[in-house]
Amino acid sequence: MQRFTFAGSLVALTFLALSGCAGMKGEPAAPMSGSKDIVDTAVAAGSFNTLVAAVKQAGLVDTLKGKGPFTVFAPTDEAFAKIPKEKLDAILADKAMLTKILTYHVVAGKVLAADVKPGAVKTVEGSALTISVSGGSVMVDQAKVIKTDVMASNGVIHVIDAVLIPK
Repeated sequence: MQRFTFAGSLVALTFLALSGCAGMKGEPAAPMSGSKDIVDTAVAAGSFNTLVAAVKQAGLVDTLKGKGPFTVFAPTDEAFAKIPKEKLDAILADKAMLTKILTYHVVAGKVLAADVKPGAVKTVEGSALTISVSGGSVMVDQAKVIKTDVMASNGVIHVIDAVLIPK
């Protein structure tokens, strides 16, 4: 399992700050149980409709319903809405580009908030994303983590406020 954790009190402070984010607009209102896989958990949350549609368009549903475990940094519908419509339509129409972007949001293994530390983390796409802490907020590249540890039967989802684009 790939691990990435903050030291000492920073972990507790960050985890407490992020745990308080439940119920924010565009996120699941309550923690999900681990009885559903990542795709079904995202569908049930109701705030990942664009992500789920993109996963279907890219043909990644079976993969994300697979054994895993996976850690998914999941952009909300509001995060996708920040992308201009023409650009989003172009991404959705280009299966190779869409797959590259979506797999950049996935890390092999189940990485919980308590296991996070700053640094580079290799994605399923093959390149690394950067985990950092700024002002008590956990960042994944330029996206802010707004909810952690949404449990699924085959991994975990961390909710982010922007779509990650591989370099």
